[in-house]
Amino acid sequence: MCNPLFQKNFHFVTYLSCSLRVRAQNKRQYGLTSCLRTGQMDRPPSWTGRSGRFVSSSPPLGGEEDLFAALDLGTNNCRLMVATQTAGGFRVVDSYSRMVRLGEGLHHSGKLHKAAMDRTLEALQTCAERLSRWPVREIRAVATEACRRAENGQAFLQHVHQQTGFDIKIISGREEACLAVESCANLLHNPRFGPPRNRALLFDIGGGSTEIAWVRTDSTRQTEELIGYLSLPVGVITLSEQFGHAYSTDDRAYRKMVEHTRHHLREFENVYRIRPEIRRKQTRLIGTSGTVTTLASLILNLPRYARAAVDGSLLPASSARLAVRTLQKMGADGIARHPCIGPDRAPFVLPGCAIFEAIHDVWPVEDIIVADRGLRDGMVLRMIRGKSGMASRRNRASLSIPPHLRHSMQATGL
Repeated sequence: MCNPLFQKNFHFVTYLSCSLRVRAQNKRQYGLTSCLRTGQMDRPPSWTGRSGRFVSSSPPLGGEEDLFAALDLGTNNCRLMVATQTAGGFRVVDSYSRMVRLGEGLHHSGKLHKAAMDRTLEALQTCAERLSRWPVREIRAVATEACRRAENGQAFLQHVHQQTGFDIKIISGREEACLAVESCANLLHNPRFGPPRNRALLFDIGGGSTEIAWVRTDSTRQTEELIGYLSLPVGVITLSEQFGHAYSTDDRAYRKMVEHTRHHLREFENVYRIRPEIRRKQTRLIGTSGTVTTLASLILNLPRYARAAVDGSLLPASSARLAVRTLQKMGADGIARHPCIGPDRAPFVLPGCAIFEAIHDVWPVEDIIVADRGLRDGMVLRMIRGKSGMASRRNRASLSIPPHLRHSMQATGL
């Protein structure tokens, strides 16, 4: 039975890989119950509508299928996706993600540090090697806040181009927000989240910044329009460095992070007057960040992270708040041991929670739609929509792989 704090008409979620024994153990260990509202999540969803994803481990496709590659170089992570179009959106045929912490130390120095650049370059070389396996039609690669802010950001990307062949473009905060909105378009209009709403507020908590998008939606026409956006210079790495690592045990430091973030949000609220729309029940709240997917995983008591159980679920705000309190009680060691988090991500979990709580303090929507998707999804959708104006499918895109990297790929059989 649900904890009384959660009691409404919540739907319990059964995920195939989660045995009752493991779920019971997780409940005892983390003190949470599975009160996440979802639709049918007992198998990976093949999304329909304007966007879609289905992760596949299938072998390389035949030469007649169009493949699109998207690379997202963020402040914290480096992510690659290779996908092909389907009737309802696209299917992922290969993906890669590595935490590189490119923005580590940036808050204090204003520059990318050598160790961070070395880690990132290694991950990008891996991306180039993986990409060489696929006959990709088009490649798009973007960098976000760390490279936007760093004095040496552009110089680093030029070096990356020489070493890997990737031509990575630094995008603006507005472009970042637009791509996030595009990736979540089918969630904005999905009828299983209740009656249509004419507004949506989307947030993406990153390593170096947090993107906020205020969107006008029309479910009848299946359209969305960006009304306003905010690229907040607050992310999980920047907060962690600014306030130190006392977050794990010091509630005062945590509350300072919340208030610091909340302060940056108030002007946006004063301009766009979002709270009245929330009171009129006309606003959906969508979170695309690792923070909300982590909170969802915690509430679902997953033995390990499973996108199929998380993406597209509906997270009650009261459950999310309780999950944050539970994480605070677990402390740094407990967070690092959690199977859905791990030691690498542990230092950034509570800073992300502080940003989430600040957002929800300012815009208290009852439920949060959880989206495990982001810039790569938005880029792939744009490439698919624009392919009719491209050259013949025989003219495939390719990376200009440097000779030394080509040699290493041949040596490893790639």
